Amino acid sequence: MSVQQPSDRRVHRSRTALETALRELIKARDLTQITILDITRRADVNRSTFYEHYGSVDDLAASACEAMFDELMAAAPVIGSRLDPADERLAATALAAVFSHVAEHAHLYRALVGDGGSARVINHMHQRLTASIHVNLARADAERSHADDSMAVFLAGALLGVILDWLRHGCPGTAAQRSAAIWPLLHGAAR
Repeated sequence: MSVQQPSDRRVHRSRTALETALRELIKARDLTQITILDITRRADVNRSTFYEHYGSVDDLAASACEAMFDELMAAAPVIGSRLDPADERLAATALAAVFSHVAEHAHLYRALVGDGGSARVINHMHQRLTASIHVNLARADAERSHADDSMAVFLAGALLGVILDWLRHGCPGTAAQRSAAIWPLLHGAAR
């Protein structure tokens, strides 16, 4: 086990304070209305400390939500052309877990990727979803393991688009209903 150096603890403490401050501020207003000054005041750090760790509020937002994005990626379904029926049921259940996760964190997702959100955060989510889906496609269909990412990019974009629309409309219905409605479309596209 390595011992953290004092500077490592300070870095961790500063980053945690900044990320926590942003998450608290997002509860009250849109991301576009939050300034670096708002964040540094809430975090009780200097502006220079902010710039030691982040280039912009959008960079901080992407970093502050890494754990949440990791949960989303872990739930991303395995989509492929050669899934047997049992795998298809598991994938549909995983897709429902994606929508459950989004519904559970809907306020934060709306702030980050909604109308007042950040294109950088949306791009970050799309890249992470693309990578996760690409790995799942390769795992489900060995022929695709070295293929380009076009299908993964397409499926991630489709899934992200549905998530954004669902958030925009207040997450109507249940996660299982949303999943059941789009699973055939995603799976069909992957064939």
